[in-house]
Amino acid sequence: MMIMPRGQQLLLPVSPLFMLITMVIALLMDMFQSMAWLGNAAWAPDWLALVLVFWAIHQPLKVGVGVAFMLGLLTDVHQTSLLGQHALTYTVQGYLATMIHRRILWFDVPSQALQVLPVFMAAQLLELSVRIAAGGLFPGWSFMAPPLLQAAMWPVITVILLAPQRRAPDPDKHRPL
Repeated sequence: MMIMPRGQQLLLPVSPLFMLITMVIALLMDMFQSMAWLGNAAWAPDWLALVLVFWAIHQPLKVGVGVAFMLGLLTDVHQTSLLGQHALTYTVQGYLATMIHRRILWFDVPSQALQVLPVFMAAQLLELSVRIAAGGLFPGWSFMAPPLLQAAMWPVITVILLAPQRRAPDPDKHRPL
């Protein structure tokens, strides 16, 4: 049994269907982003990586390395990038997030954003090194913007994805907790 940090609200169990829907929406947002006017802009955030890291931290037994690998392969196929490039980076992100999930949950949400920044940076550097090793060119320093944007979006994503799990603020005789 884990003692909760002071002031943290007790959450309801997360629905696996909700997790699946959020990951599919994030995948579709990445797909739309790559097909839309941005056109694979190097500075654009990776929505799927953000949602995967969130669920790997909050539900490490349900979302982890295997789910990250499968969604990475789907992203590779859609973006016609080097097969396995996103699968590798998502898998590493899933592993790192699962590895530090207990420690991160003790921090408040803004501090969590600072804690997940190195996870996003490591994945971005890994993706860059795979691209360069495969003969690609350096995309410029704007390539390091997505980890910063993803860390900045962490508080917003946390509020949105934890909203269905929040308990009613005023318990009564019909709702004991």
